[in-house]
Amino acid sequence: MAGVFGFVMTLLLSIMNLDQDINLINSENAKINKIYYQEFSEQDNPGIDQLVGNTQFNRREGFAPNFGVNNDVVWIKFYVKNQGAGMDQFLVIDNPSLDEIEYYLFESGDLVDKGIKGRGFREKNNDQSSSGYILPLQLERDLEYTIYLKVKSFEKKVLPMKIMPEIEVLKEVKREDVYFGVFSGIFIGLLFYNLFLYFSLRDRAYLLYVFHTVFVWLAQSSIMGYTQEILWPEWDWIHSRANMFFSSAVSIVGILFLKEFLNTKKFVPRLDRGLRVFFLIYPLIVLLAILGHQTLSYNVLIFTQSIIVWYIMLIGIQVNREGYRPARYYLLAWSFFMLGIFLFVIRDMGLIPYNMFSAYVMPVGSVLEVILLSLALADKINVLKVEKEEEQQKTLNAIKENERLIREQNVILEEKVKLRTEELEKTLNNLQNTQTQLVNQEKMASLGQLTAGIAHEINNPINFVSSNVSPLKRDIKDILEIVDAYREKGSSEFSKKTLEELQELEEDLEYDYLIEEIGLLLKGMEDGAKRTVEIVKGLRLFSRVDEQDVKKVDLHDGINSTLVLLNSTMGKIEVKKEYGNIPMVECLAGKINQVFMNIISNAIQALGEQGSENPSPEILIKTMSQNGEVILEIGDNGPGMPEHVRERIFEPFFTTKAVGKGTGLGLSIVYKIIENHQGRLDVHTSPGEGTKFVIKLPVYQKQPNNEQ
Repeated sequence: MAGVFGFVMTLLLSIMNLDQDINLINSENAKINKIYYQEFSEQDNPGIDQLVGNTQFNRREGFAPNFGVNNDVVWIKFYVKNQGAGMDQFLVIDNPSLDEIEYYLFESGDLVDKGIKGRGFREKNNDQSSSGYILPLQLERDLEYTIYLKVKSFEKKVLPMKIMPEIEVLKEVKREDVYFGVFSGIFIGLLFYNLFLYFSLRDRAYLLYVFHTVFVWLAQSSIMGYTQEILWPEWDWIHSRANMFFSSAVSIVGILFLKEFLNTKKFVPRLDRGLRVFFLIYPLIVLLAILGHQTLSYNVLIFTQSIIVWYIMLIGIQVNREGYRPARYYLLAWSFFMLGIFLFVIRDMGLIPYNMFSAYVMPVGSVLEVILLSLALADKINVLKVEKEEEQQKTLNAIKENERLIREQNVILEEKVKLRTEELEKTLNNLQNTQTQLVNQEKMASLGQLTAGIAHEINNPINFVSSNVSPLKRDIKDILEIVDAYREKGSSEFSKKTLEELQELEEDLEYDYLIEEIGLLLKGMEDGAKRTVEIVKGLRLFSRVDEQDVKKVDLHDGINSTLVLLNSTMGKIEVKKEYGNIPMVECLAGKINQVFMNIISNAIQALGEQGSENPSPEILIKTMSQNGEVILEIGDNGPGMPEHVRERIFEPFFTTKAVGKGTGLGLSIVYKIIENHQGRLDVHTSPGEGTKFVIKLPVYQKQPNNEQ
């Protein structure tokens, strides 16, 4: 490889000095420097008769006039005078991509010779060098000639012109053939070497490199004009499009090689996604060329190539920053290739002069690129070997680490199993307790039904007692009036002895105390009967288990009956009522009473837990009517609830009470009852600020009926 690299550098240096051997003849200083031109559109193109003697030609300086890339027709005029050389001279134009060259040789205004060359006008004799066209000139000594050239090309219209004798032309052709042979030999050697490596290693990068090498050779050979001479001498159609075809193929395969070789998807994923755009552009370039839009296709190709070279350079720099060693070789190789492409592009754009160095810089850059990429692939074997050893060591370490982790995990798993078993046992106990509580809850429901039945049965005798107390008081009063009448009459009519006996009897029976005690007993019986009636009424209002239909209910009665039943648990709690004027509400009275019972019971328990911490515990019950709804507020000045508890109070089985003191079902049942009544239940609470439940119930469960 080192010998090949040295030979290429020698080749590059010799190319840079080629122009020292060229003998250009001209009427003034042995060089062509008086060049004039005119550009016309293809439709307005004049004939030679209209241009002879035309003074509208513009002056153009330089060894290689550059007229850009377009569809225009260019006419060029320059003067030549043979000052001592032989008559047989040749005008060599080193650009094989010209489609048509018409040349006219005039002497003193007379047409001496004419002809036509180009890709579509090839003769069978050897009229072309590897890099351009050869136009024969018969120039007599000491005569000045005028040469007109009509040039058409959809690609670059760059015209590097040299006037040379036949011997120099032959030397030029042989020199170009030698360089092309060396160029091809390097490519063939690298191709087979890396093809062998591909079959040995089965690495996709080597196969892509082989295709890349083949397409680079085809592209460069097309630019130098050798593909038509070697591969398709009679196929002008492919020759006129070969540059776009093979340059696009080089770029597509080169991008695939870049992605594979530098692993861009891993190191630079964003830039890797940007490469997809070029996979769309290059097929478009080929399609335009096939459809006959060669000029547009060539312009898009030149513009795209000027972007892709910098984009790939950026990718290489970023991957190199990631510490990936093969990126260094790739950057070096791409730098040479990029320099060749860049100089080639800006040369065709007319930004640098067309000379022998710029003419061969692209092939030399391509040779250096494929050589350095081959070195990079060879180095990749060492990199893969090191990576494989490191990977094996990492795998071994990972296996040891896994064994250690497995041992530790076994210990941890045993502890977790033990903890989980304890948790399951605890959960089982909780479920058993919950089951017991639910059974008790069901028993309480049955007890409620029993209580309702008992209340119903007790109601009649209690009514009998309460209704007889008043007549009994009236009758006793009448009897006492009779006794008083007897005492009054007896004091005057009875004998002294009889009065003494009666007086003694009254003292023995404690008549005055007996009268007072009878009053107290009657009052106690009356109060007890009233109290019993209220309790029975409360039981009946609260339970209402026999009512399964929606009825109009006075909610105040339900609240009062609930308070009666809970009176024994109130202790020193003060209940304040602020009843508003509310209508009768359609509801299931028993269910709504259950709501009151649960909420007020929770308030009593919360206030009771505070004990002496709250010197004046109270429960405030407010009712009001608003917008077709009845609003009930039941609040306390107890400890309140934190936010995390407030969020869960309506969840089934959630409770903050000790085990056995609460099922966690009360408020969830309350919420469900209010929801079934198409109402809303809100709770407002904060630690230390008490708790307030707000119940909103619609007056009607359905559309209200018109009442008379």
